[in-house]
Amino acid sequence: MNAYVERVIKETAAKNPNEPEFLQTVTEVLTTLAPVIDKHPEYEEAALLERIVEPERTIIFRVTWQDDEGKAHVNTGYRIEFNGAIGPYKGGLRFDPEVNLSVLKFLGFEQIFKNSLTTLPIGGGKGGSDFDPHGRSDAEIMRFCQAFMTELQRHIGPNTDVPAGDKGVGGREIGYMFGQYRRIRNSYDNGVLTGKGLTYGGSLIRPEATGFGVLYYANEVMKHEHDSFEGKTFVLSGYGNVTWGAITKITEFGGKVVTISGKHGYVYDPDGINTPEKIAYLLKLRASKERNVKMYADEFGCQFFPGEKPWGVKADVYIPCATQNEIGIEEAKKIVANGAKYYFEGANMPASNEAVAYFQKNGVIVGPAKAANAGGVAVSALEMSQNSMRYSWSREEVDAKLKDIMKNIHDNSVAAAERYGLGYDLVAGANIAGFEKVAEAMLAQGLF
Repeated sequence: MNAYVERVIKETAAKNPNEPEFLQTVTEVLTTLAPVIDKHPEYEEAALLERIVEPERTIIFRVTWQDDEGKAHVNTGYRIEFNGAIGPYKGGLRFDPEVNLSVLKFLGFEQIFKNSLTTLPIGGGKGGSDFDPHGRSDAEIMRFCQAFMTELQRHIGPNTDVPAGDKGVGGREIGYMFGQYRRIRNSYDNGVLTGKGLTYGGSLIRPEATGFGVLYYANEVMKHEHDSFEGKTFVLSGYGNVTWGAITKITEFGGKVVTISGKHGYVYDPDGINTPEKIAYLLKLRASKERNVKMYADEFGCQFFPGEKPWGVKADVYIPCATQNEIGIEEAKKIVANGAKYYFEGANMPASNEAVAYFQKNGVIVGPAKAANAGGVAVSALEMSQNSMRYSWSREEVDAKLKDIMKNIHDNSVAAAERYGLGYDLVAGANIAGFEKVAEAMLAQGLF
């Protein structure tokens, strides 16, 4: 390993001892950048790696709100404005009890490279709160979102920081936050948030975008391997927007998805989640207050495995679409033992570094999250463009642009890996291609 890279990883670990998710992604990214750093001694002279692993701004604030019984609650709000070298900070807001600085810093750090890979002018950021929207009424969620935005609005803007939705934050939450922003600022800055409703500046295909993007990216991999989706079996985790979009596109491409999962366990449907009725039921499941994938098993008469993950189910392709840290080394061994050739990440950092290395060592092609998962932020950036132009593209236009972006991400990752003699390594290629653009922008702008 390059000595400069090794030193920065050690220093980052020492400064962030209680942030395992952040340290994992820093280690993964910087390790693959070693051949780039070897050729660019000016990066060390400018302390570029030390700067890129340190957020430009970390904002933490109190969020106080009332439930329907009038009881006061206090949560913590965050916004990590990680790197704005190539454009305004861009990244989602996550409402989930597991939200903390480590999670948001890893997501924000990944977002830098993911956003760079899209080739669109957007920097990297992330935010959210440890608020849990599950089981809360619409009125409670509205009051929380209004309280959250009352503070957040001081730090965001169409040319400063443009949040979007993420886990726990969908169109409803974005709407409440946008309304509060507009009330306080007395300005219709519809470019300040993405993931908005279509009646006030949202983009077509945004809910499906991440799932569609994963499959457009996977399709480029299949083409490279002279392969296709036709007749292949897919194991997916999750049941939300990403899973729904991916299943829709897999079905269109001739594949068959046999699993979905949630925190209660997973469903195995050997006939395939591939009919309009079954795919539509995912939307009903997501909107349900119960939010238990067992509902699908009960509805369609298939097996439910409580408390288990689906990675032991035999398939050709595996796509985690739920959350981080789904796949460790034991899950990776099961997937390899099942004879899988492809593994694509629809969620952010679902696998440990050890698991990814095991996949690659055993001949499984890995489509990393910062590449395969980039469809959502790509369409968010397209929404920003539409807002600035006061114009809305058709569904077909947005879909075509998304398809082109995902193809370019694949091709640019391949080219970057080949430039450094790494072969068809999509993980290293994505890191290198994303990093190079940001690094050059940072150098051009001096010490910042």
